[in-house]
Amino acid sequence: MAASKDPRPCSIADTLALVGEKYSLLVLREVCLGNTRFDQLVRNIGAPRDILATRLRRLVDGGILTRRAYSERPQRFEYRPTQAGLELEPVLMTLMAWGDRHLREDDRRPMVLEHVCGNELAPVVTCAVCGDQVRHEDVRAHPQSPGWTVAGPSAA
Repeated sequence: MAASKDPRPCSIADTLALVGEKYSLLVLREVCLGNTRFDQLVRNIGAPRDILATRLRRLVDGGILTRRAYSERPQRFEYRPTQAGLELEPVLMTLMAWGDRHLREDDRRPMVLEHVCGNELAPVVTCAVCGDQVRHEDVRAHPQSPGWTVAGPSAA
């Protein structure tokens, strides 16, 4: 089947357009860990400097990061997450937990997150209203875009 010229309207696709480029989520990981300076980001991510600079500009322009000068001579900047950037942190935690479960051949994880309670963090998605953990079988999609059903475009 050929790709649709008008794919499903989707917030996931819109989000990936902003943060789905190679290195973008790794930039956010590092900034959330407190590594806010360009040289730290280059070292910890391993991205080429020009590509990293492009990703940083895009994340700043997209409202995910802010850029602030910390040195005038030479001019240097640090990057901090905005509220929107901080709201992506649970996505990073969930991706990390998934990778630990499904991509590690042994039990050696590269990093463990500790919650303020002192225990290892195990991220889960919960309903903001009832507090129950969300499972696949408990969720039903209700497309809101005109002309779309769960199965795809509705018949014209």
